[in-house]
Amino acid sequence: MKDTVVIGENVKIGKDVKIGDFVKIGNNVEIGDSCIIEDGVIILDDTKIGNEVVIGPGSVLGKKPTKSARSATTSGGDLPPLVIEDGVRIGAQATIYRGATIRERAFIADMATVREKVHIGKKTIVGCKVVVENETYVGHYVKIETLAYITAFSHVEDWCFIAPMVATSNDNYMARSEERFKHFRGVTLKKGARVGVNATILPGKVIGEDAVVAAGAVVTKDVPPRVIVAGVPAKYFRDVPEDQLLENQREYKEVEGEK
Repeated sequence: MKDTVVIGENVKIGKDVKIGDFVKIGNNVEIGDSCIIEDGVIILDDTKIGNEVVIGPGSVLGKKPTKSARSATTSGGDLPPLVIEDGVRIGAQATIYRGATIRERAFIADMATVREKVHIGKKTIVGCKVVVENETYVGHYVKIETLAYITAFSHVEDWCFIAPMVATSNDNYMARSEERFKHFRGVTLKKGARVGVNATILPGKVIGEDAVVAAGAVVTKDVPPRVIVAGVPAKYFRDVPEDQLLENQREYKEVEGEK
């Protein structure tokens, strides 16, 4: 092992693992076979990594949350280890917190942040500089593109699409009054929902199955299934065309046919 690699106690490393320079691996870490760990990676205590995982330079895995005295949603207490399943790809300078689960063949891009108690589904893409806040569920085959912000306590079902710079919120009180602590609610995107570039979804709003939020829209009310909404505030524009429905997409039919 290189002099520039620091490995803690009770670490298990599989076969054919390639480790770069200036890597630090904490105690009780498990790394599967045929992984690539590039320069400057930090893998903190208890992290579980599957087979054929690639971790880009400068990424930090298994970070514990730091709770400010003024934090309203940051999780406290003990957290389970970070789990990264087989075939996951992680870009440069990504940060993935302890207590998260990254399912098989997901892709976490450069400088993305995935917080504690987050689930990222299989073959889901989390784009460059995306932030997925704590206690959020993201399903399978989801695409979250560059600079999108997914607020804490959100739920994103399978096959959703979230365009660049989409913003979501969970606090209608904007950090004022004690009343807000009773009402924190993230957003919900039902299966196959799509949200256009620079759209904003307000706290607790539900985007229905196969619905579309147009670019730049501000969602102030729940969106029914299979409709397109647009504008500020977002209003009904038209129904989603038949050829755009999830059930008519080739990739979806191929995946569903394998089950």
